[in-house]
Amino acid sequence: MTQIALPLSHSGPQEPSSIVLGEGNAHIAEALAASADWPFGTAILAGPARSGKSLFSRWFASHTGGGAIDDADQKDETEIFHAWNRAREDGYPLLLTVDAGGWEIALPDLRSRMGAALQLEIGAPDDDLAAELMLSHAAQRGLALGEGAPAYLIPRMERSHAAIERIVAEIDRLSLERKAPATMSIWRDALDAVQGPEQARLL
Repeated sequence: MTQIALPLSHSGPQEPSSIVLGEGNAHIAEALAASADWPFGTAILAGPARSGKSLFSRWFASHTGGGAIDDADQKDETEIFHAWNRAREDGYPLLLTVDAGGWEIALPDLRSRMGAALQLEIGAPDDDLAAELMLSHAAQRGLALGEGAPAYLIPRMERSHAAIERIVAEIDRLSLERKAPATMSIWRDALDAVQGPEQARLL
């Protein structure tokens, strides 16, 4: 398991200082490092909520000098088109992040240019990456998850970046509320609160 560092000056409370890489997102780091090969100098990075799209765009802008537009699918299409033109005129690569649900572009000129861009997508985390993400979120909160927490939680939880973050946040909340260390009873109650009692009872 590897990580790539983020520009620390932009990190806030409970915000990561690095991106954990594993199956599902390592190919993204490789593609961002090879922006000279992008068709028309443009790439579109899609992924679900909390999957690290903005972290990747921050790293890209900081380390390559390229441009980055987060949540491009929620912004004015004419502005995006002008930003694309500026990037082409000034000769720098442009990365746009969008939701995994797809980007329905109405503006014909923008649609044709985005259709020619490199298409990237962040996949669901595998077991190893899920465990590293869980430990990373806990470390950002100063939370000791307890020995065996990833091995217990990961088979019982939704396999998504957002779910991992929600579970860790709930464990932290319960641990603070009860003034008790995070043990299996808290893990189980966190699963119950976030996903329902059936998941918490799975063996």
